[in-house]
Amino acid sequence: MQRLSMAILAGSGAALAIFTLCELSVLQQRALLMAPFGATAVLLFALPQSPLAQAKNVIFGHLITAFVGLAVLHSVGVTPVTLALATGAAIALMLLTDTTHPPAGANPLLIMLTHQAWPFLITPVLSGAILLVLFGQAYRILRNRLPLHG
Repeated sequence: MQRLSMAILAGSGAALAIFTLCELSVLQQRALLMAPFGATAVLLFALPQSPLAQAKNVIFGHLITAFVGLAVLHSVGVTPVTLALATGAAIALMLLTDTTHPPAGANPLLIMLTHQAWPFLITPVLSGAILLVLFGQAYRILRNRLPLHG
């Protein structure tokens, strides 16, 4: 029963976080959501104690990899080689900065394949990552206060 309760709590937290990003996107008329955030939600809500789910990793992992994707896209364009190099460089930079966050590894591909502009770095990447971290922190506090965990 504890496993079921924890699964429902994690799923509900993730659903609420993603729903809120969607609603804020409509209200602000700016995207705050991108596909890699679904995988980020898995880490934040299903594995909140993981080093990969820590605020520094989520925010800076997404920011660094998105910057790499944008820099490569706007400096040399999109080819199979640049897609591969951008992804590899993004992973290397996350490792070097101790900000590894696996969902962020998709950012260079997403950005380059959809030809995003520089503002994408702020919205949705940075603002969405910060909001997800805040939801994740609230979830951790709630999870630790409930008699469900053990």
